[in-house]
Amino acid sequence: MDGTSASPQRLNAGQRSAHIREVVLARGVELRKRYPILNHQDALGAGILAFALAGMIGSAALYISGHMAWWVCLLLNAFFASLTHELEHDLIHSMYFRKQRVPHNLMMGLVWLARPSTINPWIRRHLHLNHHKVSGTESDMEERAITNGEPWGIARLLMVGDNMMSAFIRLLRAKTLPHKLSILKRVLKVYAPLALLHWGAWYVFMGFHAANGVAHLLGAPIEWSATTLSAMHVIDIAVVVIIGPNVLRTFCLHFVSSNMHYYGDIEPGNVIQQTQVLNPWWMWPLQAFCFNFGSSHGIHHFVVKEPFYIRQMTVPVAHKVMREMGVRFNDFGTFARANRFVRTEKVQDQPVAGVRV
Repeated sequence: MDGTSASPQRLNAGQRSAHIREVVLARGVELRKRYPILNHQDALGAGILAFALAGMIGSAALYISGHMAWWVCLLLNAFFASLTHELEHDLIHSMYFRKQRVPHNLMMGLVWLARPSTINPWIRRHLHLNHHKVSGTESDMEERAITNGEPWGIARLLMVGDNMMSAFIRLLRAKTLPHKLSILKRVLKVYAPLALLHWGAWYVFMGFHAANGVAHLLGAPIEWSATTLSAMHVIDIAVVVIIGPNVLRTFCLHFVSSNMHYYGDIEPGNVIQQTQVLNPWWMWPLQAFCFNFGSSHGIHHFVVKEPFYIRQMTVPVAHKVMREMGVRFNDFGTFARANRFVRTEKVQDQPVAGVRV
């Protein structure tokens, strides 16, 4: 398409999406010609995973040995874990070792271990591929599970960064016992075993230190047993090196993702309406721990099969054509509209009862 035929006023939504796809794919081809190393996709994926895992293990070792402050370790590992999230997403789309099941599944297992707060990645594959088919609708369980379409309030704030709290609130909202049991069964299935251990340890950590804090204020310290103190020492270390980083990463990713996707009133199959680019300067602290997701993920809806590092490299070109073709940028009204594309009526505080993840 030339610049004239690609004028958004002359194209329908499908044609505009096709033009974006064409321009972004061409940029990917150009980048691979300019930097031949980008053609070694399997090796790059494995290398990034090795780098991320080495970073997490190295930071943990420095913290445990007393050579790194706890908060530095936590922030670094949240960043490294965000790399493994991007790798998992690419693996879900079979971008690494597509025809070699052993290394492919090994990578899937390792990125899960690096992010034990998440659901089983082999189960997530079905949810995510479904997300691309039905993005923005009630059937998009992946996005609805992370609060997309939920009006902002205390409930969404609690749900957006805590997978178990999200499941618990949905359980409370369910109207019937069969529905409650269905949610409970589903949660146990998709979160076992890693996420159940992760969030369980997180609640023990918060409860233990909250109890100590209250006891200190009351002037009546709790005399914990040696066994309890020994167990809590292990949990305290785990919170710094793996649990805390993933709590932070989860909040950042879910906040950004749930607000850059639209919900409820988009035209079926209209990719232009599925996402916006959400990259204001004040969101950079969040973007840092979800690998610039708000800026780059919208590109993925148009060009699904590009790995995340190529997507990052195409951002300048992609944003230009996306803006020209009518993709929204920094539509902050989405926070007040419960992620509706166009607010046609008052959004009521409706529970996401249909979500069974």
